[in-house]
Amino acid sequence: MAALAWWRHARGNDGRERAAVAALGCFLFLFVSPFCALSSALFTARVAHHLLLGLVLAPLVVASLPPWKRPLPGSLAVWTALQALMFWAWHAPPLYAAALSADAMFWLMQISITGSAAAWWIKLREAPAAVAVAALLAAMVLMGVLGALITFAGHALYAPHWLTTQVWGLAPLEDQQIAGLVMWAPGSAVYLLAAMAILYRGLSQNGRTA
Repeated sequence: MAALAWWRHARGNDGRERAAVAALGCFLFLFVSPFCALSSALFTARVAHHLLLGLVLAPLVVASLPPWKRPLPGSLAVWTALQALMFWAWHAPPLYAAALSADAMFWLMQISITGSAAAWWIKLREAPAAVAVAALLAAMVLMGVLGALITFAGHALYAPHWLTTQVWGLAPLEDQQIAGLVMWAPGSAVYLLAAMAILYRGLSQNGRTA
């Protein structure tokens, strides 16, 4: 029913409709395809899963919705900190283990990561170019720091994967190091590319105006 209501809101606008279709495809890939089961075995896949929630699914959902009539409370800086805090918190080993051991905690993790990221993308879209670039660069740094901490931890931190990686030819620490690198490099790169795109668009508009 929720998917049908969402689809009805998106119909009639080509851009929103395409975004809704892409978001639905992303959701099915994350939660219905074999990738979902893989993310229970490998921490690398789980990190990729979380990055796709925040960097692909969340902005697609935002793009599929009509413009907000009321601005969200709080500044972009607050939402930048909040969405980063949410991502960091769920990758703290105790909370992560709790999320993978109980359905309610698991879905709280998925919803809070996606919801905080979606609110952040809304605020980002409303912000002036310079403010949006600053927020993107701050998010890039915070993501990179978390990725580096996970990569160089020195020992396996995530108990749910201690016995699930060997069948894939990886020791738990190797899986964790790859996951940290995925978060550190591709995860941070998305924010950098978005910042560069905003800068390029701003410079192009200034050039046309001149």
